Amino acid sequence: MAKDRYYSNPTQIYWVCKNLIAGRTLTHKTEIREVNGWRLAAVIHKLKEDFHWPIRDQYRGKDNIKHYWLAPGTDPRFLSYPVSAERLKDELEGGDA
Repeated sequence: MAKDRYYSNPTQIYWVCKNLIAGRTLTHKTEIREVNGWRLAAVIHKLKEDFHWPIRDQYRGKDNIKHYWLAPGTDPRFLSYPVSAERLKDELEGGDA
């Protein structure tokens, strides 16, 4: 768990995972506004590298802000989850995610 906290607290990791599987496109502005988080890129990196999530990204707009989203057609039931977001699998199976 200590390693996960280097990147972000568990609530932010859970928030990122939940919102990506819900089909949202996330930016740092969104994370700051909704959960006062500052480590979106680190969480995204961990999900892509350590958990092999098919996350797409693109710089957009006049301010060149990076946007992140889950690749279309990804079935979240078959993703690997960080410990702090594992309960999302149960929520998906129960229809609560």
